[in-house]
Amino acid sequence: MSGSLQDQLLNMGLANKKQAQEAKAHKRKKAKKTKNAKKAGELPEDVLAKEQKAAAAREEQIKRDKELNLKRQAEKEKRAAEAEIKQLIESNTVEIPEKDSDIAYNFVHGTQIKKIYVNKELQTRLVKGLLSIAIYGDSYRLVPVDIAERIHKRDPDMAICIEQKNDIDPDDPYADYQVPDDLMW
Repeated sequence: MSGSLQDQLLNMGLANKKQAQEAKAHKRKKAKKTKNAKKAGELPEDVLAKEQKAAAAREEQIKRDKELNLKRQAEKEKRAAEAEIKQLIESNTVEIPEKDSDIAYNFVHGTQIKKIYVNKELQTRLVKGLLSIAIYGDSYRLVPVDIAERIHKRDPDMAICIEQKNDIDPDDPYADYQVPDDLMW
């Protein structure tokens, strides 16, 4: 076995031509740097310091690129969630009839009390917790509770979940008294 180590590795199949060419190119670049450094009168320590600065700059650039990619990915996921919420609301909206929607249903949105006009059937479903209110742009839409829960998981600010009132508190002193259906607040 004679020849350079590189030739021996190529013959045994432990390296390929591309790796050999990269090694030669790296060796040439290193020799050129040291030659240029000697011409400029720089010491090997100066060359080493420059290489370290360049490596640190590359690492910093890689770090910034990763942060930028994470921000882009988060923005992309946010837009996808918004599109999914919009589609859920559009496809599952319970229509409010315009004719006999004369009952004002009050609900809390943030710190304000808002009002939506519904008919008797929709009011009953809202009170029983079968329907919920979703925010769609500048308006409010009625959606089934399961859809509102799915919307709430994606963006808590987009659904006003009305809790179902199936549980009766055993310590409630007024549990035996029924609230009249026609009571409006």
